[in-house]
Amino acid sequence: MDVRGFADARFAPVRDCFAGIIGRQSGTGAAFAAWCDGRRVVDLWGGYADQGRSRAWQQDSLVQPYSVSKPFAAVCALRLVQAARLDLDAPVQRYWPEFRAQATVRHVLSHQAGVVVLDRPAPTEAFYDWDRLCGLLAAQEPSWPPGTAHGESALFYGHLVGELVRRVDGRGLGRFLREEVCGPSGLDFACGLSPAEQARAVDLTGLDDAFRAANAEGRPALYRRASGNPPGAQDPAVVNGARWRAAEVPAVNGHGTARAVAEFYHALAAGRVLSPDLLAEAVTPQSSGTDRVFGHDNAWGLGFGVGDDGYGMGGIGGNYGGTSTAGGYSIGFVTGTVGGYDRVDALEAALRDCLGLPPVS
Repeated sequence: MDVRGFADARFAPVRDCFAGIIGRQSGTGAAFAAWCDGRRVVDLWGGYADQGRSRAWQQDSLVQPYSVSKPFAAVCALRLVQAARLDLDAPVQRYWPEFRAQATVRHVLSHQAGVVVLDRPAPTEAFYDWDRLCGLLAAQEPSWPPGTAHGESALFYGHLVGELVRRVDGRGLGRFLREEVCGPSGLDFACGLSPAEQARAVDLTGLDDAFRAANAEGRPALYRRASGNPPGAQDPAVVNGARWRAAEVPAVNGHGTARAVAEFYHALAAGRVLSPDLLAEAVTPQSSGTDRVFGHDNAWGLGFGVGDDGYGMGGIGGNYGGTSTAGGYSIGFVTGTVGGYDRVDALEAALRDCLGLPPVS
């Protein structure tokens, strides 16, 4: 399949890199976009959109980028913080009285609340019932005393944040995201797709036993519990289904374009989504060290992974969105063929080389 879209002449090597990636995609395709100097300089897509490889990836094809969805959820709560309707240091119980863990709103947003697993098995159908899953989370004992450690709430972050939004605002997270964040900024990203949006959705491919085993290899025991109950989030029969795509599972099942992901980060950096002061707090480490769920060292802001070069969020399968504050650019990469982060790493390296920047350390 041909690569479509554009890359400014300066960024021709990025297009060449992307073409190589598309040529190697074994299932469905991918898309990559970048903003620099206040404008979109790269917007590329290519490959197929369906498992049968009969439908071409289009400019407006929507992809589930897994945890790239989490900062979109976080920003909904941060908008309420900005409006003084939600207090970062208030106990969650102020807004959600049934919530058992003695956590603050800040703990929830920065993955310190400890509510990362369900002790009792829950069926896949729990993902399709917001109140049911939130009830299970409210009753759950945390895996560590809130505020004493951190670990990504892989499946539940969006429900924890989204229920705070719903309790304060009255709107569910999907609607709030559309009306307050993505709609005003013209971002083609949503959680809970309409039938028309589902017609644009890309099938995820490569979600097989080998991928799941490789993804879990070397992780703490907590990871399997945190990512597998309820089951289905890495099952192609589930995530490529209409019921899943219509549901709101904001930790993982936002759907959007690479263009929307890159522009989300550009809009954040430009002060159009959050105030500069609140954004600065959101991308300042709130916790750092070993992630109890994923096992590697990292640092969490308020919904964003943060590092020396900037902030952003990756998602299972190799998806990524973020801003390099040091480099002055924002990027988004979404893929239908799951794999590692080598693809987006190569694209970012090519972009940085075009900008005369050293590799990310």
